[in-house]
Amino acid sequence: MRILALVFSLIAAPVAAHEFWIEPLAYQVEQDGRLEAHIVNGQEFTGAKLPYLPQRFVNFALFSGNSSARVTGRPGDMPALQQDPIAEGLNIAAYQANNATVDYENWEKFQNFVNHKDFGDVLSRHEARGISVDGFKEVYSRHVKTLFGVGNSEGADRRVGLETEIVALNNPYTDDLVTGFRVQVYYRNDVRPDTQVEVFEKAPNGTVAISLYRTNAEGIAVFPVRPGYSYMVDAVVLREPSAQLMASTGAVWETLWANLTFAVPG
Repeated sequence: MRILALVFSLIAAPVAAHEFWIEPLAYQVEQDGRLEAHIVNGQEFTGAKLPYLPQRFVNFALFSGNSSARVTGRPGDMPALQQDPIAEGLNIAAYQANNATVDYENWEKFQNFVNHKDFGDVLSRHEARGISVDGFKEVYSRHVKTLFGVGNSEGADRRVGLETEIVALNNPYTDDLVTGFRVQVYYRNDVRPDTQVEVFEKAPNGTVAISLYRTNAEGIAVFPVRPGYSYMVDAVVLREPSAQLMASTGAVWETLWANLTFAVPG
């Protein structure tokens, strides 16, 4: 595994990027407990908590083993997720947000984003399409998951049908993680080899460290974890939007953000 030698503190973070994630009030609950989590939009594992608003998402669901259930609530509920577990063991909450757009006045800001997410030579592709480097639009979507441990917390993460998805290959609540935590990154039905994965590590005192890793040929990245810390893993797909999406949004680039959160017991 090739690991980029880049570790940043919260106060010395790289180019600003806005993440979107599910953050449980408690990552582990008793068997008769309740799953509660915020939907959060922000930077570096801190941000604004968003209410339950059905008009803002395509799907919001829970999974455990072979069972699943829609997340239901009342508009305005805070936290956005307030629901009984599906079963004892590992429960997965997954959320796909509706598309949104962002405008770029010039290429520089977009290039900063391209550099930070390691997308390669996007400028040549942009110019080859005959698009101006000034005044263009991006459309983006969020594909996020979190892992709850219920009761004995046993079980495994799995694909839940997101177009881009990060799957935990370890159970953070039951596995021995001395050799690191493994995740596998997907785009549609394919794994994503040689892809940048950004890992946000939040300490018990709230400070955050950010590290960059790369997936191997099987789309797997491995990174160290510590007891008592919570983690957010992020990977982004950049593609040209479909003709239909381009026509409806005016966007010339599309990004799909995969995100996974979990905690390691103290």
